[in-house]
Amino acid sequence: MRVHVVSDVHGNSRDLAAAGHGADALVCLGDLVLFLDYADHSRGIFPDLFGVANADTLVELRTARRFAEARELGRRLWGELDRTGAGREAVIEGAVRRQYADLFAAFPTPTYATYGNVDMPRLWPEYAGPGTTVLDGQRVEIGGRVFGFVGGGLATPMKTPYEISDEEYAAKVEAVGEVDVLCTHIPPDVPDLCYDTVARRFERGSAALLHAIRTTRPRYSLFGHVHQPLARRARIGSTECVNVGHFNATGTPYVLEW
Repeated sequence: MRVHVVSDVHGNSRDLAAAGHGADALVCLGDLVLFLDYADHSRGIFPDLFGVANADTLVELRTARRFAEARELGRRLWGELDRTGAGREAVIEGAVRRQYADLFAAFPTPTYATYGNVDMPRLWPEYAGPGTTVLDGQRVEIGGRVFGFVGGGLATPMKTPYEISDEEYAAKVEAVGEVDVLCTHIPPDVPDLCYDTVARRFERGSAALLHAIRTTRPRYSLFGHVHQPLARRARIGSTECVNVGHFNATGTPYVLEW
């Protein structure tokens, strides 16, 4: 059995269309939407609306952890857009819908997917075709192994669209229970797995996820979210924890075989 796993697709529909080649199934760990590409500030919803110069400034502020100034820049730019009569929510949703139409069309059959922190879960039922199974706090059997899925991220100063409370996230982890492969968007709360060496900050990992790994001991914990992690792999007891990679940049899925 061969399963390909991707995360942090961020608009890369071209490579996504080929991500399932040679695999029995594709697993997607979320973050389909591209709001702003930190490697190429000309790509994404933000520069499309506000230009590359403002995207440069936003990345600089966020990288320096000057979140209050970054939010103030955003408020000013969105305020200017609002004054043109274009509602920000409608503008964002329209851009997300255009990306989702391309991305969900690129999914092979079968695909098993969960949400990332920048995704908009309420829109997924409109785009997920019959070959795509969306799971969040749920389990599914793939090739004789049980896969559990927990989507979304935890609250941060970035205030991305699908951030939930620690309690809600922990409840989903508990609902999944014992599995062979634990699939999440964010990593367990292990410093080396959570630190992004380019953004120069710790992303939020889940303590509940770390506890579940220690107590239920899945064979694998697979995740994404941290684009340039200090460590891509770590072993927690008998569990192999793997950051499956920043698919937007690499275009290459992680391969799981048994």
